[in-house]
Amino acid sequence: MPNVDAVLFDYGRTLVTFAYPTEDLLEVLRRFRPRISAALGTQAPEAEAILSDVLLPLEAHIESPGEDEVRYVDVYRATWRHAGLELPDDLLYEILDQEQLCWDRAVRVDADALQVLSWLGAHGIKRAVCSNAPFPPEMMRRQVDSNGVGELTEAVLFSSQLGRRKPAPEFYRAALDALGVDPERALFVGDRVREDYDGPRAVGMRAVICTAHAAEPPPDGIPTIASLSDLPGLL
Repeated sequence: MPNVDAVLFDYGRTLVTFAYPTEDLLEVLRRFRPRISAALGTQAPEAEAILSDVLLPLEAHIESPGEDEVRYVDVYRATWRHAGLELPDDLLYEILDQEQLCWDRAVRVDADALQVLSWLGAHGIKRAVCSNAPFPPEMMRRQVDSNGVGELTEAVLFSSQLGRRKPAPEFYRAALDALGVDPERALFVGDRVREDYDGPRAVGMRAVICTAHAAEPPPDGIPTIASLSDLPGLL
C-alpha cells in the first residue's frame, strides 16, 4: 500500500482489549452505597443488585447499530431511574467517573500496538484513533493518555465527541481533517467490516481488518492482517 500518509485505528479489539472488571466495579459501588442511601433517603440496594440492574443493562448502548451516538449521561441517568434509583446528577457523574476508572485499569494494550504506533511516527506516517465509544470524551481521553496510546497519536476522536458513530461518513472525515490528510492517502485498521472496512472505503480510504481480537472473522475477499505487527509490511 504505497502513498500512505496516515493510519487511522479503531480502539477496542484493535489497539486494546478489555475484560469486564466485575470485582473492581463492585468495590466502587460498595464505596458509594452510603451516599446513594443518603440521596435516596432509604437503604440502597446491594452492590451486586446495582451491577445487575444498572451497569450490565447499560452495555446494550455501547454496541448501538445506529449512526447517531447516544447521550450517555442521559442514558446513564435514565437507567438508574428505571431501577428505582433517582440520584442527583453530580452524584451520578462521580459514580460514572469512578466506574470508568475501573475500565481504565482493565484495559490491556495489544502487545504490538505501541511499537507499531512508534514505528509509524518514526516513518513520518500520521496516526489517529477513530472509534465508537459513547462515554464522556474527557473520560475516554484520560484512558488513552494513561495507557500510552494518546502520546503516540496525532488525533483521538471518539463518537461521543461528534454525536455520530461509524459508519457515519462525517466521522471519518472529521478524523482525516484533524490529521490534514486526504482520504486516498489514508489507511483504516480495525476489527469490524461495517465500521472499519466498508465505512472507510465509502469515503475513499483504504482499509484492512486486523483479526487478532476480532469477534468474528471477516468474509472472504476482505483484506486482513493477523496482528498489528503485520502492518508495517503493508506500507
